[in-house]
Amino acid sequence: MNFNKRCTFAPNFRKQNLRYSLYMVLSNKPLRFIIAIIIACLPLFSFSTSNPVQPAHETHEVAATETKKVDPQAEIKEQIEEVKAHHVLDGHEFSLFADKETGAHYGFPLPIILWDNGLQIFSSSEFHHGEKVAEHNGNFYRLHHEKIYKVDSADAELTLDEHHHATNVAPLDLSITKSVLTIMVVAVLMFLLFSGLAKSFPKNGGIASGPGRFFEPIVLYVRDEIAIPNIGEKHYRKYMGHLLTVFFFIWFLNLFGLTPLGINVTGNIAITFGLAIITFLITNLTANKNYWGHIFWMPGVPVPMKIALIPLELMGLIIKPFALMIRLYANMFAGHIVLMSLIGLMFIFKSWLGSSLSFMLSFMISIIEILVALLQAYIFTVLTALYFGSAVQEHHHEGEEAHH
Repeated sequence: MNFNKRCTFAPNFRKQNLRYSLYMVLSNKPLRFIIAIIIACLPLFSFSTSNPVQPAHETHEVAATETKKVDPQAEIKEQIEEVKAHHVLDGHEFSLFADKETGAHYGFPLPIILWDNGLQIFSSSEFHHGEKVAEHNGNFYRLHHEKIYKVDSADAELTLDEHHHATNVAPLDLSITKSVLTIMVVAVLMFLLFSGLAKSFPKNGGIASGPGRFFEPIVLYVRDEIAIPNIGEKHYRKYMGHLLTVFFFIWFLNLFGLTPLGINVTGNIAITFGLAIITFLITNLTANKNYWGHIFWMPGVPVPMKIALIPLELMGLIIKPFALMIRLYANMFAGHIVLMSLIGLMFIFKSWLGSSLSFMLSFMISIIEILVALLQAYIFTVLTALYFGSAVQEHHHEGEEAHH
């Protein structure tokens, strides 16, 4: 009885399933086709509404209105370029946003520290967002493109050359800028986070607690998949502190750069230069004799070739940190420029479709940048581990030659 019911139920179920699938296909495909046609025709509709055909006697009026429309468009593009330049540059104040109509700026000032006939310390609010000259101890300073120059009086202007570069004397600037403040915040965050992670192990029987549960697998991954394979089990421990610091330092700074705060630390070539110099110094100061022997007198190579290869090997010492510096800087800087350019397209397009597309593109690029933020930290750490591994690599050629 049950068997017969199952046999009759199975064909009925298949028929119902087939009907449901046919219904879904017939109902969804025309709908998708209609939506695709509407979207494809929307640019034509917007073009026809924004550029109607005019009679011949209205030609002069159209030309006049077109000339009037050029100026606002050019002004918008100029403002977009200013915003892009302001976003990627460092700043002497932490400005979140500004209202041009009221002239109000929302943010907070940062300390200005200059060395000009002694130490000069004052607040960046003295510049009034770059609009006025700051006076301190009888010295006058003006802010121009986030660089501080010395002027003669409170009403003096900067002297510019033909390329619009200031020719005034620039004092030594040791100020705590927006990038420096972000580095301090990331340093404090890393110290609190990983010191808490280290203290949680003895308290919980070797098990991480709190936020450390998320970061502990990442620490183990850096150790097992980056440090040990590239450096070796014998020497990896003395480099683990630097590798972990570099990885999380770059990762956190990249994530801060994706926020609307206008932070672009890793897109600053001075920061990537400093990271590359530290890697260069650690690599060459901890290298063994085998490392220097392969640079100045490569084993198993004829003497004339050894002499010819020495300059190339010395160039390699400089090219390796240079590649680290340029790779991180170029990827992060280009990501910020592309993202800001896509956002700026929203204000250039007149139709809602163009603005919507630019918004979707900027949203997708932002998602990709989250992956790039982690990927660039990973690549920098892997290359650093490779350089450390080449510096401490053991020499095995003599034993192999003696065996043969």
